[in-house]
Formats: sequence, structure tokens, C-alpha cells
Amino acid sequence: MKTEIKWGVIFVIVSFLWISLERLVGLHDRYISMQQYFGFLFVIPAVLMMVLAIAEKRRVLGGEISFKQGFLCGMGVSIVVAILTPLYQWILFRFVSPDFFQNIIDYRISLGGNPQSLQMFYSFKWVLIGGVVVALVTGAITSLLLAAIMRTRTARV
Repeated sequence: MKTEIKWGVIFVIVSFLWISLERLVGLHDRYISMQQYFGFLFVIPAVLMMVLAIAEKRRVLGGEISFKQGFLCGMGVSIVVAILTPLYQWILFRFVSPDFFQNIIDYRISLGGNPQSLQMFYSFKWVLIGGVVVALVTGAITSLLLAAIMRTRTARV
């Protein structure tokens, strides 16, 4: 479980740095219209971190890893991320990018969005819930795919 905790913490730190970089280059205010596109690029480091976590787990297990072990490792990382998400998002939206919600709401309203639904959707509560759900769902899907790809044929668990 040490591997999963380690990589879950690394994942959260990298996520925090990524979003802080978004803020620094203006994707949370001046260039907010581009934020969603650059946000999708986070898939690349996210998958890379999961690959590295499962590869480390395989090394810890003596070079062999079954599909089940790989999947459980990936899910362990995802659960750690989901647990830490509320804290890192609170810090992020309280101190790093406190105007993000209002900026994205204003931008979406300028595109014709409904102010009431946007205020509900872009609230800390819904972003928090979404962050936890996304961590678990995308973590499960990524874990399934990577466990299938990275398993070793001789592993028996």
C-alpha cells in the first residue's frame, strides 16, 4: 500500500502544480476561454503517473504483476487522490485562484449560459463532488486499461 499512497500524493501534488500553472499563465482569468482545452492535456501526466505507479508495484512484487494486482494498485492510487482532493481543491480555490468560479461563470454567461445553473454548477460544492467522482471513475477506467496492458503473463494472483 506504500506505493499507492506515494503515487496518490505525487498525483495530487502534480495536479495542484498543473492548476497553479494554469492560473499563472492566465487560464483562470484573461484566457479563461482556453482553460478547458489545456485542462484536457492533464490526461498525459495523469496516465504517466499511473503507469509509473503500476510499474513500481510490479518491481516491488519481484517483477511480476497480475491483472488484479495492477488494477488494485491503480485503484489504490485513485482512492488516495479522491481522499486528498477536498483538501487540495480547498487550498487551490481559496488561496491560489479564488476568483476562478466567478470568472468562469461570467465567461459562460457571456456565451449565453443560464446564470442560476452556472452558479450552481461552478460552486465549490459541485466542483468538490465532481473532483472526487472523476478521480474514482477515471482512476478505475485507467487502472483497468493499464492493468490489462502491464500485467505479466506468469503472475498468478
